[in-house]
Amino acid sequence: MTATTSAQACFLSYVERLNQTLAGTDWGQVEQMAHAIRDCWAKGRRVFLCGNGGSSANAVHVANDFLYGTAKGVLGAGVRVTALPANVAVLTCLANDQGYAEIFSRQLAVDGQAGDILIVFSGSGNSANIVEALKQASGMGIQSFAVLGYSGGKAKELADVPIHFPINDMQISEDLQMILTHMIMQWLSQNRPAGE
Repeated sequence: MTATTSAQACFLSYVERLNQTLAGTDWGQVEQMAHAIRDCWAKGRRVFLCGNGGSSANAVHVANDFLYGTAKGVLGAGVRVTALPANVAVLTCLANDQGYAEIFSRQLAVDGQAGDILIVFSGSGNSANIVEALKQASGMGIQSFAVLGYSGGKAKELADVPIHFPINDMQISEDLQMILTHMIMQWLSQNRPAGE
């Protein structure tokens, strides 16, 4: 008979690893991202988000939080935000015609402007489309933040502000993307720019 780990032991191990990662985090770069988003919001600029797989779903979720969750129910008061993975027609067109590596960078080239913000979510930091999006942002005067796990990969070097959680676990990496953006969303909703 093969030995197995009990469900509870697995759960407790997960909680311990998540808690250790959070406890060891320097929140200065997260605070920097929060202030940059607030400044972007105050100036009517746009925040772009992207990622692959679970990180893609997180990008769409965060777009909802920033658009609606920051507004406290006030019509038109949310952050101007775009989740680059959200339009299936655009994604499949660009992937088919230009290659999967360009699905985010080509959207950013059309919709982005200097003064905007790009936030990428990636476990490895090595996805070609994340790397290309960061390069595109750099060439356009778009400030970039990268929320990363594992070693941080190429994105850690390319992002203006890398937020790196050095944990070799994709699920915890994805959890951390949501935890820090939920923290930022709550702070933004309490610190809306004047007139918002």
